[in-house]
Amino acid sequence: MKVIMTGGGTGGHIYPAVAIADKIKERYPDSQILFVGTEHGLEKKLVPECGYAIEFITVAGFNRKHPLKNIEVMKKLRKGNKQAKKIIDVFKPDLVIGTGGYVAGPVVRAAHKAGVKTYAHEQNAFPGVTNKLLENYVEKLFLGFPEAQKHFNHRKKHVIAGNPVRRAFFEADPVQSRKKLGFPPEDFILLAFGGSQGAGRINKAMLNVIEVMNGMKGIQVCMATGSRYYHAILNELREERGLSIADNIHILEYISNMEEYLSAADLVISRSGALTVAEVTVCGKAAIFIPSPMVTGNHQYYNAKAVADNGGALLLEEKNLDSEKLIAQILKLKNDRKLVAEMSARSKESAFEDAAEIICNNLDIQ
Repeated sequence: MKVIMTGGGTGGHIYPAVAIADKIKERYPDSQILFVGTEHGLEKKLVPECGYAIEFITVAGFNRKHPLKNIEVMKKLRKGNKQAKKIIDVFKPDLVIGTGGYVAGPVVRAAHKAGVKTYAHEQNAFPGVTNKLLENYVEKLFLGFPEAQKHFNHRKKHVIAGNPVRRAFFEADPVQSRKKLGFPPEDFILLAFGGSQGAGRINKAMLNVIEVMNGMKGIQVCMATGSRYYHAILNELREERGLSIADNIHILEYISNMEEYLSAADLVISRSGALTVAEVTVCGKAAIFIPSPMVTGNHQYYNAKAVADNGGALLLEEKNLDSEKLIAQILKLKNDRKLVAEMSARSKESAFEDAAEIICNNLDIQ
């Protein structure tokens, strides 16, 4: 069996595709899987690191602010359509699965036109433009959140699957993760991050959190700043604020072993991209979600709301983000382990235990 996975730009589109590919390989060890992405997305680096072959096409998203630039976008799209058709003709896939991002459009459409069975996965509660357009071309549309259904037209095609998460997040053990990371078993572990690129507003709020909790007994504060903010954060704490960073403060540029940090954590403060929400809930962690207001359709708000409405998280909009209130909320949760345990259980209930399994069960594989 031959399968093409296509999707890219961000980890939120790529890692679900990898999780689906891993599940297919687990079930069908002889299957051949090819990824199709663009050379400008994170897939160029992440997909080969995950052990899969990848080919590239040329495509770009439409520019709503500068319509004249869309002349160049259309040229790239025509080129991408031809490249996608060639890949389909040469590889001859049995299935094509798109996981979002502009690159998925030409590949799924080319496969559909060639008579190949096609599928798509939408990660967010408020869907992206690509999957809205692709709904007409696919056999089934897998949804990360039930709330997304109201934004699509063909309910008979919908399968509520959740968001596929890599196996490592299911297998991580909190006790072993704390031991491996060197955290005392009885401490309250706070984990804050804003995605691979970081989030300036979360980082800014966390500066005050760190200042208050620096050296505080019984708590470990871990913050991944993102590469663009790392040195500026350290400089502000050490030079501008004159802080001698204590052993309970852990400032990281990027977390590659996120499954271990999430597993170890008691409380997570983060954005609410679909993949982040999926990983947090699979690990069953209480969270304070701060949705990015700078995304299409405010979809991070709806991702966070789905978990908050179930009692697994607190939803804090960025416009209401206040360091003093955030510190008070963290300390309240630190001192109320029963509430944290209840939120953790509700968070776990919000997760689809194995979305990749549900997706594979619904693929038409001969």
